Amino acid sequence: MDYTTFGRTGLQVSRLVLGTGNFGTGWGYGADVDTSRTIFDAYAEAGGNFIDTADVYQFGQSEEIVGNLLQGRREDFVLATKFANGAVPAPNRLVTGNSRKAMVASVEASLKRLKTDRIDLFWVHHPDTATPSEEIVRGLDDLARAGKILYAGLSNFPAWRLAHAAALAELKGAIPIAATQFEHSLVHRAPEADLFPACHGLGIAPVTWSPLGGGVLSGKYRRGDTGRREGFGGRVFQPENSEVRTTTLDTVLEIAQELGTEPDRVAIAWAMGHGAVPIIGPRTLAQAQSNLGATDITLSAEQLGRLHTASVILDDR
Repeated sequence: MDYTTFGRTGLQVSRLVLGTGNFGTGWGYGADVDTSRTIFDAYAEAGGNFIDTADVYQFGQSEEIVGNLLQGRREDFVLATKFANGAVPAPNRLVTGNSRKAMVASVEASLKRLKTDRIDLFWVHHPDTATPSEEIVRGLDDLARAGKILYAGLSNFPAWRLAHAAALAELKGAIPIAATQFEHSLVHRAPEADLFPACHGLGIAPVTWSPLGGGVLSGKYRRGDTGRREGFGGRVFQPENSEVRTTTLDTVLEIAQELGTEPDRVAIAWAMGHGAVPIIGPRTLAQAQSNLGATDITLSAEQLGRLHTASVILDDR
């Protein structure tokens, strides 16, 4: 596994993040404790050192499993978690959203589930419709000064709000916005128009989720697999519903055959080539092992050109 400097933090993180949204079965779809352990260990053995979870994942089970798996090796990993949704099916409104009250309550609960005294990277999971950036920046700075978090990040925020929050933090001498997280794949390239340039200009580390388009770029749905198309009620799934997406998947499958590898590795290797650290979210050990193989893939300029032509940004709708 290769490593990269994470924005302006000085952290040396692995080129792939292990997303643990599938750790647990609280959502009725995911991996049990033993399977989660095998996935975690395979990632660690491959040299991975960046774990991403959230309070809402499997209604808190993901954080609990990760907390147990980190015992005895906590300092070997960068631990990131998110807040905004709560950790139960019907959370109290005061512990959801982006307010400082929700932030404090969430971080304290996450620390207990994760069995740690601080969170390395604390994400605001997504913007709400009420909390201004000033409140978010102040809340994150308070947590950092209290020693609860080391770095702050914004997940699923539009580029203008990311830039606004980063500017506020700098002007106020608050903890910087170190990273941002957003969806990016061959079937969702819109962030290349705004979020990637914002990250480059502001020195913010980009972390991208769903490099397989919810699994569609693995080609498994053409084989009749249901996976995330049904397992998460269709959320974070990008269907093969246009000529562009069909051409894109055809090209991924062709290149995988040329390289004698799996299509998921081609799609993840492409995502790694944009200066971001992609998140993989396997549900089985076999998926984890296949995804991790992306670090051994080198796409030629000709292959990259074909993938670009097939998935042109203007058709990312």
